[in-house]
Amino acid sequence: MKQLKLFLFTSFCLTVSCSVGPKPIDYGHVGCHYCSMTIVDKQHAAQLVTQKGKVYNFDAIECMMNQLKDEDKSAMALFMVNDFDQPGSLVDGTKATYLISENIPSPMGAFLSAFEQEQAAQNTLDANGGELYTWAEIKKRFNF
Repeated sequence: MKQLKLFLFTSFCLTVSCSVGPKPIDYGHVGCHYCSMTIVDKQHAAQLVTQKGKVYNFDAIECMMNQLKDEDKSAMALFMVNDFDQPGSLVDGTKATYLISENIPSPMGAFLSAFEQEQAAQNTLDANGGELYTWAEIKKRFNF
């Protein structure tokens, strides 16, 4: 009985520690995996999660895109980006709509923002100018 409890406890710990999913970003305390800057901007941060559950945080979407040039893309499970309209809220980057507008600076100077809702991106474009992109288009722009 004791061995069964130990086995179940160990199995539970391994399952929990290897779960694949986004993790909250500790803004102001954690550094960007790509450029090492402290992540403080809740509108432009991003996160990669590998198939094994390892999480990489980025201070800007452009840092994540640049990091992906050197990564095995098949090892990635999730591409998460902050929703510009919901600061601190990570959303699926493959479904987001992207805006590059010189009127909205991002931490590393690419002027790149992401939106969960396409209409929110369009409204921000109407107010600030720029150009909208899909996930496929933003990947091409960053040669990923």
